[in-house]
Order: sequence, then structure tokens, then C-alpha cells
Amino acid sequence: MVKEYQHLKIEDRGHLVICVLCNPPTHTFTSKGVLEVHDFLDQMEKKEDLRVLAFTGEGEDVFIKHYEVGELAASAEKNISEGNEVDSDTSAPEELHNFHKMLLRLRELNAIVVAGINGNTAGGGCEFSLGCDLRIMSDGPFAIGLPETSVGILPGGGGTQRLARLIGSSRALDLILHARLLSPGQALDFGIVNKLVEHENFYEELVSYCSDLASRAPIALRQVKKIIHHGLDVSLEEGLMMEQKAFDVTMRSNDAAKAMRALLDSDNSIEEKNEFKWEGN
Repeated sequence: MVKEYQHLKIEDRGHLVICVLCNPPTHTFTSKGVLEVHDFLDQMEKKEDLRVLAFTGEGEDVFIKHYEVGELAASAEKNISEGNEVDSDTSAPEELHNFHKMLLRLRELNAIVVAGINGNTAGGGCEFSLGCDLRIMSDGPFAIGLPETSVGILPGGGGTQRLARLIGSSRALDLILHARLLSPGQALDFGIVNKLVEHENFYEELVSYCSDLASRAPIALRQVKKIIHHGLDVSLEEGLMMEQKAFDVTMRSNDAAKAMRALLDSDNSIEEKNEFKWEGN
């Protein structure tokens, strides 16, 4: 049983869990929210039947507006008042902050993580979505992007690194340096989001999208996620070796052996979705 939180509302559907991010009326992300997501992930990492984890926003037209600027401003003012000058030798961070650690946990989770972007999102909200495996977004008069340079800072929640990996360094530089926000259609064209859905039926479309994923072979899903994410950090040859090992894992599963034999014994083609009942072993 998932515990109750101040900034999270959880719907457990078995193989699919949906987490609604809540912080009215601002709909911003806060340090308290980050801690709650960490606690929530403690539970999700132990949930053996989890295949898909989805995040969406409580606001009618807002996913996560941005990270709470008040917290950032207070931190900047504290640095100035305490005379904390930047020095490359003495000011190097000793470890990643909790926001980075949170998104890295999403990457390592043994489930597909989907960002259900139900409206506007910028800055830390956009970065949160980039930390998910897949993104679907409401089609409407909404915007998504990383406008931090407009207030003299840069995307500090992984935005520079993940956006560049997703769409290429040149396009990421252009968007971030110009603090440019994109419409849902532009975000789809750039490859930042994977699918646009009608705003009026967004939650139902999110559930349908995630349920389709959750109905697919869980071992294959986990292995594909792992080798694509980690393969980006190694050479092609090392990535191919990772793929080969992951393929061997699937080829040693009862699910794959039974599903392939069932396909051979049926009139279906491999292009059609397999309605096989996956046991996860």
C-alpha cells in the first residue's frame, strides 16, 4: 500500500502506477516535493510487478510550471551575503544534488517511466520530463522549454545534458541560449516529446498509452531501457556487447520461448501486437 504524501497523489493499477504531482496554486516543484519523490521511489523500487510508472500534473493546464524560483533566489542571495565566490578549485561540488539523484533513479528503475505533460512546463518541470524515458503531451496552447538564461542562470537539473543527448548539441544550444519555449507541435517535431494527445481526454489517453506499454513483455522492456540509456555513455562496440548480453537474457526467458512458439502456431504475424499473457520470467 503506497503511503500518502502532501505533493503526490498515487493511483496503483498493478503493473501501472500513476503519480500526480500536486502543489497548488503555483504548481511548482520544490525541495519538499523532491524528497517526497525519493521516498515514493523507495517503494516503487521494491514493487516487483511494476512495469510502467507515469507522472502527470494536478493543474488543469500545468504539468510542473517550473522549479520554485523563490528557493533558487534565496540560495543565490545567501551565497552573495556569505561571500561565496566561485572558484574552480575550491567550489567544485562534492556530489550530485537531490534533483539529479532523483532523475538518475528514474533512469535506473526497472520500469518504463512516462511523463504525462498535461500542459505548460518549463525549467525544472521540463527537466523532470527529460529525466523520464518517454513523454506524451497535451496538444493545445501550451509551452515547454528551458528559459533559465532569461533570469541569469542555466538549466541546473540536467537540462543541458539530457536535451543535448536527445536532440543534438547545436539545437540544444540554440533553444537554451535563446531561452526559447516550444509549442507542443514544435516539441514533437524536435523529438522532445513522443506523442501529442487531446487535452480534453488527456488522462484517459495517458492511461491508454501506459497500459499498452504495461501489456508488453516486461523482461524485454527492462532490457531495452537499460541498454539504450547506458549505451549512450560507451563506445559502439561496448554498446553492442551490452545489447548481446541483454538479448541473451531475453532468450533465456520462459516468456520469450512460449511467445515465439505461440506465434509460430498461430496465423498472426510478428508485426501485430502479441496478446500473450506475460509471466515475467
